[in-house]
Amino acid sequence: MFYRFIRAVAKFLILIINGNTHYENKAALPDGPYVLVGPHRTWWDPIFFAVAGSPRRYGFMAKEELFHNPILRWILVHANAFGVNRANPGPSVIKTPVKMIKNQDLSIIVFPSGTRYSNQLKGGAILIAKLARVPLVPAVYQGPVKFSQLFLRKRVTVRFGDPIAVPGGRLTEDQTKALGDQMQAAFDALDHDIDPNFTYVPDQKKYEQEKQAGKLK
Repeated sequence: MFYRFIRAVAKFLILIINGNTHYENKAALPDGPYVLVGPHRTWWDPIFFAVAGSPRRYGFMAKEELFHNPILRWILVHANAFGVNRANPGPSVIKTPVKMIKNQDLSIIVFPSGTRYSNQLKGGAILIAKLARVPLVPAVYQGPVKFSQLFLRKRVTVRFGDPIAVPGGRLTEDQTKALGDQMQAAFDALDHDIDPNFTYVPDQKKYEQEKQAGKLK
């Protein structure tokens, strides 16, 4: 109930703040749960993904520090978020979303690049999908990367791609790499479908901060 309420609030705020939002190719979304994967370009792209994928409910990862505040913790937990220690993720980063998919019929939003400015795909999203026996669904966000630009009613587009099946059984390193390459190719194709001339330009200040913190590889 709370998740539906908070998503309705988010949808209303997006309409008021931006009002130039477009959700494309929703027909590609499966009827059942899946792992939604996309390049992480802003702190608000998971909000747009969750609104775009409505009426399906999503779970998502959030940094562990956000759960230290009891009020924020209550909100995050009831919005289907779970905490992740970014320095030492541990097995819960895989087990928790798998349980959410199987026991709560949720889909999970995962940013396999790990950081907004890295193109290195991770195997975590693939492993979650394999263990939960659900497909990967690629998606991309194109739009402002600075919050102030949302108020200028610049176009925002979220486009979904066709599901990517993850084979059962033990995945070899080559299979995992091939799936990672398939995800990246899907991201590139979706970006091209929205705008053939699109080039991702990150928030330079945030980029430098993450670079200095050693988060970029």
